[in-house]
Amino acid sequence: MTIRAAVIQLNAKPVIEENLREAEALIRAAAKDGAKFIVTPENTCRMRAKLEDKLATSFDEKDHPAIPSFAKLAKDLGITLVVGSISSIRVGDKLANRSFLFRKDGTIAATYDKMHMFDVNLPNGEIYRESDSNRAGDKTVMAEADGLKIGMSVCYDLRFPHLYRKLAKEGAEILTIPAAFTVPTGKAHWHVLLRARAIENGAFVVAAAQAGEHEGGRGTWGHSVMIDPWGKILGEIQKDTAGYLCADLDLSEVAKARAAIPSLTHDRDLG
Repeated sequence: MTIRAAVIQLNAKPVIEENLREAEALIRAAAKDGAKFIVTPENTCRMRAKLEDKLATSFDEKDHPAIPSFAKLAKDLGITLVVGSISSIRVGDKLANRSFLFRKDGTIAATYDKMHMFDVNLPNGEIYRESDSNRAGDKTVMAEADGLKIGMSVCYDLRFPHLYRKLAKEGAEILTIPAAFTVPTGKAHWHVLLRARAIENGAFVVAAAQAGEHEGGRGTWGHSVMIDPWGKILGEIQKDTAGYLCADLDLSEVAKARAAIPSLTHDRDLG
């Protein structure tokens, strides 16, 4: 089975409605280009700098305008759609950084809440405390939709290989890694980590990213990319602005890679 896939790259602004319009336009363009499986970045709906602004521009899931909008889009276009994350969903007094998988009939096949929080002090002086605003998820999600076996993750999860190992052992053939990587960490680690996750699990990696400068001066790395199970880059968006990229994923390559290097069957209990 071969499926034409696309990554959407965004430069998210503070206003949800503006970002929804831009995301929809790019998704429609990718679908017109033949894509049947499309992934958008982390923070698809908005990027805010201040905690109080994040909380003030968030919704309970049942009231969030993005969810019916993307459901209708998936149905209208007949596509399987991963909205990398809608990070403006209230969960108690915090937010969930939640990824949504929509079937081509517009129904939700699965959701995943980002498990690992980006709490760091970078060498360049930048400080991030994702846990101040977000509640971490507590379960992995390997979902099936429209014949695709998809392991879901979000951004900083990329640095925790055991997460992807579990998804691969549960049957994931495509690993979705939507992100908003910072420029310093993106430049140093983005490609290396993504290729490693593809190679060690014998799976396709589809990584849609935020790019450019956002509210408060935050910069994101971009370089949305798709990688095959042997670690080959199938395509990459080099520019640091919004856009999309399509590539054909031959899912038979998953079985071939896992047969050539059957490391998924060779794990040992290290105690």
